[in-house]
This record gives sequence, C-alpha cells and structure tokens, in this order.
Amino acid sequence: MMTILAFIVTIGILVTIHEFGHFQVARWCGVKVLRFSVGFGKPLWQKTFGQDKTEFILAAIPLGGFVKMLDERELEAERELEAEREENPQVTHVHYSEADLKRAFNRQAVWKRMLIVSAGPAANLLLAIALYWLLFIQGVAGIRPIVGAVADNSLAAQASLKTGALIQTIAGEPIKSWQDARWILLEKSLVGKPIAIETISDDKLHSHTLSFTGINNDPEIDVLKKLGVAEFESVLPATIDAILPHGAAEKAGFQPKDTILSINKNPIKHWDEMVSAIKSSPAKALTFEVLRQQKTIDIVATPEAIKDNGQTIGRLGASAKPSQADINKLLININYSPMQSLQQAVKKTWDTSTFSLKMLWQMLQGKVSVKSLSGPVSIATYAGESANLGIKPFLEFLALVSISIGVLNLLPIPVLDGGHLMYYMVEIVKGSPVSTKALLIGQKIGFGLLGLLMTIAIFNDFNRIIAG
Repeated sequence: MMTILAFIVTIGILVTIHEFGHFQVARWCGVKVLRFSVGFGKPLWQKTFGQDKTEFILAAIPLGGFVKMLDERELEAERELEAEREENPQVTHVHYSEADLKRAFNRQAVWKRMLIVSAGPAANLLLAIALYWLLFIQGVAGIRPIVGAVADNSLAAQASLKTGALIQTIAGEPIKSWQDARWILLEKSLVGKPIAIETISDDKLHSHTLSFTGINNDPEIDVLKKLGVAEFESVLPATIDAILPHGAAEKAGFQPKDTILSINKNPIKHWDEMVSAIKSSPAKALTFEVLRQQKTIDIVATPEAIKDNGQTIGRLGASAKPSQADINKLLININYSPMQSLQQAVKKTWDTSTFSLKMLWQMLQGKVSVKSLSGPVSIATYAGESANLGIKPFLEFLALVSISIGVLNLLPIPVLDGGHLMYYMVEIVKGSPVSTKALLIGQKIGFGLLGLLMTIAIFNDFNRIIAG
C-alpha cells in the first residue's frame, strides 16, 4: 500500500507541476485554455473555474495529464462534429467568437508557442531546484571520503590509492563526502579519460592518476566496485547485534551479543573476516566457535545461498552495530547558507540533467547498456522505498524523477514537448508552419519510439524483479 500510495503521490505531483507550467505560461501569453486534466480516462472529479470557464479534471488513470488549449486546427474536427449533429441532434457543438479565435494557440507568434511548450519541462526542473534547495538548507549528512579496501590489480590499485587516505579533490573539484566522489567518478567514467585525484595520508598530500580503461558499463554495478575501491569501514568486532527473523542465524540458535571466535577452527579477528568466510560458503555447514556470557560453545550453521550481482553468496542473517564514536568518525554533516543552498540546488539539477543526456547519447552509441532504463514498476518500487526511509529521501527521489521527466520531454521526439519545439524551429527557418502530413508522419514515428522505449523499460523492470 505504501508503494502504491507513494507512486500515485509522485506521479500526481510531477504531472500537476508539468501541466501547470504549460497552463500558466499559456494564460500569460493570452491563450484560451479549455481543459486542465491530471490523469487520463474517466473523470473522478471535474469543475469549471475562471473567466474562460476552464475545465479542471482529476481522471482515473494517474499516468499523465494534459492541457487542452483553443486551437483552430481542431475546428476541422468540430466541422465534422457539426455534420454528424445533423444526423444526431443530441451531439453538441461549441461556437467560438472571433475574439476567442484570436486567442487560439496556433495564432500566437512562434516564440510564444515555444515558451508555452517548453514551460512544462521547465516547471519540472524548477521543482527539482526547489526540492534540492529545501534539502541543502537543512544540511546534508554524508560519509567522509576516506578510501576503504582497494582490490588487488584494480584501477584504483593502479592509481596507488591507499586504504585510509582522505580524498581532497577529483578532477580539480573539492570532495566533501563519498556521495560527491561517487557522483563525479560516475560522470567522468562516461568520458573515459584519466583524471587526477588528490588525497591526504600520513599528513602528506598525494597525487594520483585514475584511468577508466576497460571499465564495465553495466549500470547495475556501482562505479566504486568497477574501480575496485570501497568506502572506508570501521573495524568492528565479530559480535552479533541483531538477528534477522527466519534467517540461518536464528535457525542455528545464535543470539545477540554472541562473539564469533573462529569458523571451522580458523580464527576470526573482526566482523569483515566473518562476513567474508560466510559469503564464500553458500549452503555449506560451518562450525562457529562462539563466546556467550563468558562461556565458549560451538554452533553449526548453514549460510543461506542468495544471488548478489550475478554471484551466489552465503548469508547468515545477522548484523553488527558500530559504536557511536566510530559513527562520528565516518559521518559528516555539510551545512549551507540559503544562497549557497540555492547555488548547490541549481548545480545539482544541472549536473543531473546533463548526466542524463550523456547517458542517453552513450546508449545510442552502444557504449552504455539499455538496462539503465527504468519504467513505471521501478519508479513505483523506488517511490515506496524512499517514502519508507523518510521525508528527505522521498523529496530527493521526487527531485530526481522530476529532472528525468523534464529532460525526457525536451528530447526532439515528435509527440513530446521537444518534438514540438523542433517543429517550431523548422517553422522559423522555412517561414511557415510544418505541413499537416509531416506532423502526422512525425506523430507515428514519435509514438513508435516512445513505445519502443516503454517496452524496453518495462522489460528491464520485470527482469529486475525476476533476478531479485
């Protein structure tokens, strides 16, 4: 229920903001708006407001919306309706005065039409800026950019990155948290050129050159994992804090505060060693030497076999908890003034928008897998997960999807806002509107492309569900 509700709220907010952008700019440009609909299909609620008697509708299918403006090109359809009315007197027909027709969308200057069409995506981008501003002004919690484990023979190892080093800059940009580092590395991985990294360790500044040669473009794998570097983690004692219900640990009889001394007589010094031994033993019986209330006992447990990034690993179903002192060492809270928050919000929206376009371009070139496309099922899932985490994660998710909608609608695909902008640019060049025949052909192409994208996205959604 939370997932469904969060999805409806997400789509409802984003669609309303998008269509309101079209609606408001159309009114500013003097265009008569006939209908404002959130959703498609059968109206659940409708009411007429304003001098223009604009009809506002809340419809049953919450997967989009539209703003209908007075347009003389639709008068042809009305003339056909008039002819039909002669045979069926119950069919109604609306007549518009010359004053109304002067306010028709198609009679407006091309620059006004471009403003109205681009207002929807612009509203989505402005919403993202507003949401990010709210988040930044409250302060951003992050993880200090301390280098963790570096995999042997990885790109990070080749760059001489060392465990415990504090990252200062990446490609000349200051780094305050691992979130900053991950984002910049993800962006630069699309370009593929080596980048400079500065770190501090042993009170000395070190310079590194990180290469992206041969990096995997699978969007399902974290960029840090591709580079062979992990976030720094405190060395935790192998003491269990919590037991997962119905997991292997509970079935074997483990209890909170149990300390693991050895596994199959191999000494265990800290939690990571225990996790590594369990992961490498899926569905295999292991003998744990356990310290419980000053007594040593043996427990035999069989880790559950699960899939993780295409590999089968073992899972015990137990977790550890770091001390508050360890948490304070790793976490950082970044605070911004209202003006700095606005600057950060604009930058975040711009960076995310350009990154989305780069991803699409690389996808067209075959350099990035189409598996990165997500459809309504993934959006609903992420909406529910972010809502369960709290208001801040949900607002961040809302901003991200709002940017995606804004960028998608600006693509030069017929039937999208970007397609209409493309037509108007052609009109400016040739001095006359695009022909009806060309519009119809473009419409078919546009629906075909959108259908293909939606098919791929929905396939990816269900493939993620099947693969877990």
